[in-house]
Amino acid sequence: MPEKIIVIPTYNERGNLERMLRELLDSDPNLEIIVVDDNSPDGTAELADGIGRERGRIHVVRRQKKEGIGPAYLEGFKRALELGADFIVQMDADFSHPISSLPEMFAGALTHDIVLGSRYIDGITVVRWPIERLLLSYFGNVYVRFLTGMPVRDTTGGFKCWRRATLAALDLDAVRANGYAFQVEMNYRAWCKGFSLLEIPIIFMDREVGTSKMSKRIGLEAMWVVAELRLRKALGRL
Repeated sequence: MPEKIIVIPTYNERGNLERMLRELLDSDPNLEIIVVDDNSPDGTAELADGIGRERGRIHVVRRQKKEGIGPAYLEGFKRALELGADFIVQMDADFSHPISSLPEMFAGALTHDIVLGSRYIDGITVVRWPIERLLLSYFGNVYVRFLTGMPVRDTTGGFKCWRRATLAALDLDAVRANGYAFQVEMNYRAWCKGFSLLEIPIIFMDREVGTSKMSKRIGLEAMWVVAELRLRKALGRL
């Protein structure tokens, strides 16, 4: 039964994934990985399967179509819970989330229910983002904090470590959002249940290989989803 599992959603990440998987496996002998692939035409899932046969500790979940990171993460979380993981990390395949921060994340998860890798708790620690994307992300987080009251500087970040009990307590089938909004909804649902959140600073490096799956539309979608979540909580329907 694995103690620690990394969940990585993928779509056309062949150019990044081999190095990512090997570095993760080398970083911790007690770590396993779930790759959730949205039917990538570039052979991402096949690559992950091959490394899994060679090295072990890799589980590949193949989805039938591209649906975004929200549904992919939810399926990965459910699989991690089935496998019995105590700590479940979500992270991207493109090296934007530093592998070197994992030990601090796992240490934080010994005393907190969710550990968030934060781009905005120690100034702004984002590298290679265009200014318009940085402003949308930064002020989007200001908006989320104002509307929800969550004591979190980086509510939209995708690098997190969950304790098993935290994820198991959430109704994952009720989560509807995708993209940035998915990150906010998961944080908000956990916070509303009284789970503790810890932010640790990370250096976020924009990808060098491949193209980002995020867009202005996805960022703006998060704005109205946050308002909907706040309303549903007020009505007792969250």
